[in-house]
Amino acid sequence: MDSLSLARLDDPLAAARDATAEMLTQRRRHFSLPQPFYNDERLFQLDIQEIFSKEWLFAGLTCELPSKGNFITLEIGDNPVVIVRGNNGEIHAFHNVCRHRGSRLCVKESGKVAKLVCPYHQWTYELDGRLLFAGTDMGSDFDLSAYGLKPVHVRTAGGYIFISLAEQPPAIDELLETMENYLDLYDMDNVKVAVESSIVEQANWKLVIENNRECYHCNGAHPELLNSLQEFDDSEDPRATPAYKELVARKQGEWQAMGVPWELKRLGRRNRLTRTPLLDGTVSMTMDGKQACKKLMGRLPSPDLGVLRILHLPNSWNHFMGDHAVVFRVLPLGPQKTVVTTKWLVHKDAVEGVDYDPERMRRVWDATNDQDRRLAEENQRGINSSAYEPGPYSETFEFGVIDFVDWYSERMLENLGYTSHLSLAEG
Repeated sequence: MDSLSLARLDDPLAAARDATAEMLTQRRRHFSLPQPFYNDERLFQLDIQEIFSKEWLFAGLTCELPSKGNFITLEIGDNPVVIVRGNNGEIHAFHNVCRHRGSRLCVKESGKVAKLVCPYHQWTYELDGRLLFAGTDMGSDFDLSAYGLKPVHVRTAGGYIFISLAEQPPAIDELLETMENYLDLYDMDNVKVAVESSIVEQANWKLVIENNRECYHCNGAHPELLNSLQEFDDSEDPRATPAYKELVARKQGEWQAMGVPWELKRLGRRNRLTRTPLLDGTVSMTMDGKQACKKLMGRLPSPDLGVLRILHLPNSWNHFMGDHAVVFRVLPLGPQKTVVTTKWLVHKDAVEGVDYDPERMRRVWDATNDQDRRLAEENQRGINSSAYEPGPYSETFEFGVIDFVDWYSERMLENLGYTSHLSLAEG
């Protein structure tokens, strides 16, 4: 064995793995994580290896691949991925890496191609990943079949595309079945992305998710959002007022009569789906609470459907209304750098300027995203201080954050191979 091969046997993150497991098993429950989880390069690499490379990630939407040859790309840490619609309508995902000398194949975020052609030396692949052409210079006995693209696990449901880089991904069937049920009326193959934005936050990805998992900060930070959104996380929120509970009961009766799914579904700590009312008298997340799009999504019977909230850890939250949906994807770029992509969806036949105004549709969440960016970045700056130590979460206001941090801790420990059972110290 040569020296380079021997060097590969030495895991440079071995010490970090042990230290990470120790910190997680010793951390105080209902407290924020120790500082390294938010700013250490080695822990960021472990997050990529043990969370983002082993869990199912929300990657994109089937409506973004409307026909054969349409593709989208994304990067999971140092791993570029391409997702493409194949010849028979199926969706494939591959490592976006040429089998010749490793160049990226697709260099744009999206597009349409007849074949996947490497821009470096023109090696050409079929849409199902088979190598079709490598040039005559490779020799007459070159075996094309041995150099197809390396596949990535991909599953779809309710118009969503999930990928996993793991050799053996965790179970996802229950989530897929639930999403198919809850999104059936939205007819997600017949929607389109009306507008899209990506913002880079100078904060660890976990701070971005933690901020999303509570509305403790909403009154002081999100005036635009609170024109339509109820602060309560779902129908079982311990803070819910009697007036809110009465509104929930009334709206659930209406949705039940219309055949619209509304029940709270929790699939462990990782996934949650629930339909909750907006402020009484509002039907959409707009500045005035009125429809942003005149044409309703799919086969929905009414614009007054509250908001269907879908959570998928580690990287997505979503809001579905009667007239449009807002879909979020989170991808880590570094220990203190995260990209948040937002997509606003409407019925595919809705006409811009006639049925909807993109600027009016996006105003609330453009403002909210920027406000959340500033909150996360200030949180990061404080955590970087030598004065930081883990602080207590409110079990009433921040139970969603507690759930996320517990989920993260459990998955990190299990994926590291230490334990699937947390023995966390009590606060």
